[in-house]
Amino acid sequence: MTDGKTPRPTARRTRLTPERESELYAAVLELLREQGYEALTMDAVAARTRSSKATLYRQWKGKPELVATALRHTGPVPLEDIDTGTLRGDLQQMVRCSDDIQMEKDTALLRGLAHAVYQNPDLHQALRELLIEPETAGYHAMLQRAVARGELPAGAPALEFVPHMLIGAFVARPLIEDRPVDSDYLDRFINAVVLPALGV
Repeated sequence: MTDGKTPRPTARRTRLTPERESELYAAVLELLREQGYEALTMDAVAARTRSSKATLYRQWKGKPELVATALRHTGPVPLEDIDTGTLRGDLQQMVRCSDDIQMEKDTALLRGLAHAVYQNPDLHQALRELLIEPETAGYHAMLQRAVARGELPAGAPALEFVPHMLIGAFVARPLIEDRPVDSDYLDRFINAVVLPALGV
């Protein structure tokens, strides 16, 4: 994004309060953990949240968009809200904003969604549009601020791979060490891998 802002999910008409939306998103993630994506239905969400299916479909086009938006909404502080004045400080603040218990739950949830993504193109598209692309744009804005401050050269080869490195950290630790990702691990990963790759 040329304005340095992370894009938000497309605007939709809503009469739901922020508190009610938060309740709905929390219920969606609870159901995902209990049942998995394939078994999750809009009927189940409506029953769990005491909503009508008509309300759910009016706010979200369907299950893929609802799930992707719930994941986006329940994440840590948006990257565009983090600006400490240094890249190292921004990345450290990002880690500090992450709750270890929630991070463990979300990592397990994303692992569970990995298979569903390849079986459901609509889910893949929704996750890309509503979760992955906004996060990638947030990292891009953070890195471009560092370039503008002179912390990083504009042509640093690793710039485009920062999101890949950080996503890789979430995938690799449970696979290799059979341990969940936590803030200490992310802090060490950033200092040992991400910042050196950028030349910081």
